[in-house]
Amino acid sequence: MRAVLIAGGRMSDYAYIRQFISPEDYIIAIDSGYHHAVALGLRPHVLLGDFDSITTALPEGIELHRVPTEKDFTDLDLAVAWARERALGEFLLLGTIGSRMDHTLSGIFLLSGLLEAGERAEVLDEHNRIWLTDREIEVAGAPGDLLSLIPLTPCAGVTTHNLAYPLQSAALSPGHGLGVSNVILESPAKVELTSGKLLVMLCRD
Repeated sequence: MRAVLIAGGRMSDYAYIRQFISPEDYIIAIDSGYHHAVALGLRPHVLLGDFDSITTALPEGIELHRVPTEKDFTDLDLAVAWARERALGEFLLLGTIGSRMDHTLSGIFLLSGLLEAGERAEVLDEHNRIWLTDREIEVAGAPGDLLSLIPLTPCAGVTTHNLAYPLQSAALSPGHGLGVSNVILESPAKVELTSGKLLVMLCRD
């Protein structure tokens, strides 16, 4: 079962986001992410957080998991740990991108720990689908879609398929833009690498 974690970051195109959620998903709303869940037409299985940013009365009939306001980890970190304890090993992270860059980066970098644990995960908002890989990945985009490769660590042996600007056993290093704004020619696009951690981003304006 996949855990859908809904945090309180920026979200407005609820119809677009809703198409990526299935009835079998386990919904965890994180603090004010509860408002996004309601807007998405979802009833969370659990509401987790310190509840300092919920602007309505706490819902009845939903399991509440309260965490301290002063803590060493973000509510999103704690929600991932909570899901792991219940053997939920696949994650869709919503509401993790917003105006607060510290929360945005923290949410994206969570993908590193999930990858190391062998868990599948994606960060999603209205403009971006973000994955992290250390081997290979296929992306089912449409021709013309923009696909960017951002190295989280130095990456070697990066090879792409079905992209307009192909890479063959390339080296990508953090701080260089070689992998930004490639174009999908045919679906699925495929990215391979021999070492490192590579953020793969399907982006739209």
